[in-house]
Amino acid sequence: MRIVLAEDHFLLRDGLIRLLQAYGHEVAAAVDNGADLLRALTEHRPDVAVVDVRLPPNFTDEGLRAVLTARRTMPGLPVLLLSQYVEPLYARELLASGGRGVGYMLKDRVTNGSQFLDSIRRVADGGTAMDPEVISQLLIRKERDESVAALSTREREVLEWVAQGRSNAGIAQGLFITEKAVAKHISNIFTKLNLLPTDGDNRRVLAVLAYLDQ
Repeated sequence: MRIVLAEDHFLLRDGLIRLLQAYGHEVAAAVDNGADLLRALTEHRPDVAVVDVRLPPNFTDEGLRAVLTARRTMPGLPVLLLSQYVEPLYARELLASGGRGVGYMLKDRVTNGSQFLDSIRRVADGGTAMDPEVISQLLIRKERDESVAALSTREREVLEWVAQGRSNAGIAQGLFITEKAVAKHISNIFTKLNLLPTDGDNRRVLAVLAYLDQ
């Protein structure tokens, strides 16, 4: 894959470049600020962008703003945001720009190379890769919604795994239940959330995340 990387910390940026190249990916550009990021995205039109939310000059949300601007001219541009902290507002803004090909990961997860690379692949393929901590915060903020409150504890657990982009088999393995049980829980989730169930994993995830973003 051709990747544009935006990270202002030199050591982390260099480490990510080496990791991505070691697995056969091309880093088309590696930048350290929002303005250069927007130019790089427009010039290279990468398969996926890996972007720190907070970049110079103000270290607020320059990275997010750059990718949101880019997605207006390149709809569906796959983006994996990196953040030092759980910031659900940024996740919701990214989701609102278009559900396909979006991810949000805490930087602590980057130390898990296989998880990081798997997240990039899922986002580049048009799927969703949301950090479990971010999903938990989004759910907490929706607690007052009666439809979310109606979910059982197990259904909430399954929903969190679905939102991370996991397959039924992956959820079953992670929760130590059968795939048949997972399918039943997911059917119940869609019913309680008033969402039409679909057969496609990506559409299923996008529907759940679209609901959480309302």
